[in-house]
Amino acid sequence: MESFDLLMHGFSVALSPQNLMLAFVGCLLGTLMGALPGLGPVNGVAILIPVTFTLGLPPVAALILLVSVYYGTMYGGRISSIMLNIPGDEPAVMTTLDGYPMAQQGRAAAALAISAVASFVGATAATIGLTLFAPVLVGFAIHFGPAEYFALFMLAFLTVGGVTGRNPAKTLLAATIGLAIGTVGLDPATGVERYTFGLFELYDGIDFIAALVGLFAISEFLVFLEERKDRQSQPRLLVGSLKGALKELPATWWTMARGSVIGFVSGVLPGAGASLGSFLSYVLERRWLGKRGRFGTGDPRGVAAPEAGNNAAAAGSLVPMLSLGIPGSGTTAILLALLLSLNITPGPLLFEREPDLVWGLIAALYIGNVMLLILNLPLVGLFTRVLGLPYWLLMPLVVMVSFVGVYSLNNNPFDLYLMIGFGVFGYLLRKLDISLVPVVLGLLLGNSMEFNLRRALSISGGEWGILGASGISIGLYALAGVMVAAGIAVALVRQRGEKTGGGFEGP
Repeated sequence: MESFDLLMHGFSVALSPQNLMLAFVGCLLGTLMGALPGLGPVNGVAILIPVTFTLGLPPVAALILLVSVYYGTMYGGRISSIMLNIPGDEPAVMTTLDGYPMAQQGRAAAALAISAVASFVGATAATIGLTLFAPVLVGFAIHFGPAEYFALFMLAFLTVGGVTGRNPAKTLLAATIGLAIGTVGLDPATGVERYTFGLFELYDGIDFIAALVGLFAISEFLVFLEERKDRQSQPRLLVGSLKGALKELPATWWTMARGSVIGFVSGVLPGAGASLGSFLSYVLERRWLGKRGRFGTGDPRGVAAPEAGNNAAAAGSLVPMLSLGIPGSGTTAILLALLLSLNITPGPLLFEREPDLVWGLIAALYIGNVMLLILNLPLVGLFTRVLGLPYWLLMPLVVMVSFVGVYSLNNNPFDLYLMIGFGVFGYLLRKLDISLVPVVLGLLLGNSMEFNLRRALSISGGEWGILGASGISIGLYALAGVMVAAGIAVALVRQRGEKTGGGFEGP
């Protein structure tokens, strides 16, 4: 009952004219960004973070804007997947398997409508889960000490490798690089300079925002310069009528329900996120239906399952970020950077200290889902026109926004040099097929992980056994082991499918 009262208070915050307008703008921009191949939720949120500082938005308003963009990109990623067979982001890859065949069969409108409804069902179900389970997780988190938090950080780093689709060794290397970058600045215990090279600007460490914008937005521009992408050469399909969707929609309800549950659980697990939610929802639904399905040839359930799964995972990933301070995905890692830059520390006490922020955000998620459904059904034709923008026009606009936004943070040219440096670094990592997500996690969580390790060892007098002395720590290490094993199993299944030509049939 208390959660319901707090949620009603959150609606009073979210329904203020400013926050309502920001939610709408975020949903619209997010849908447009999600429809553009290569941008996706991580880049979309990273690009707009500097804008929130430029506009001087209060923390609640800034978070509502960016989370609305996050939700919008998850919706919009399906548009190019279905129309052009080009995933807007990684989770949308699974949508192409049946969405594009539906479009080729003249059922593009039905595919777009089913994906929009599935996104709404998955995101709304997961938001209800966020409302119910985040406060429970907060109560559980009160029992966390420094050793337990260190185990939680280990869980985040060990599980991220299972779903990045990269070589485990490369993922470990990326996480190590991120942790090393996180040590730049003054030692929190002794005040000794670490890797500052005498630069005063690095005494406070690497600026999160400049690093993130460089890693994602600038590196994407460099990739564009190399590959000379031009989406105008892609074949285009007519959207058609939405009437056909009404006949195919009823057969997908249970698929949406199952995908929502799978996606929410995947999102709650630190480091898993929407990619795992989308993949598991599709694979398990395909195995559940067996010969009753026509997956891979234009089955509408092959669109509903991954869309419900990835949008449910997007909401689920907010649970560990808000209640434990551990990002559940790459995008929530960027949102965590925003909160830290605003001197707001996510964790068990956030619900008590910042009720307006937490419950206003949760209420805004409900409102944003309704807005997105309204936007994505009647305005499908308008959104698909954005796909006609050539990259030579789009990418310079992205770079311009990045430069203006980052410079406006501190009015310091050093931030621009830092952003460019991380952009080149991110480009090199992408050329080496090394995921950027572990680097981001290391950069954001490195200081907290080091602090809790030092504090735990200080309490125990240097005895390392304290790190595994409690049942919570042991459980977290065990969960990390299970997730690592699951990641290895998924990789083996993918390899076996590629060798046998069986796709995603699973073991």
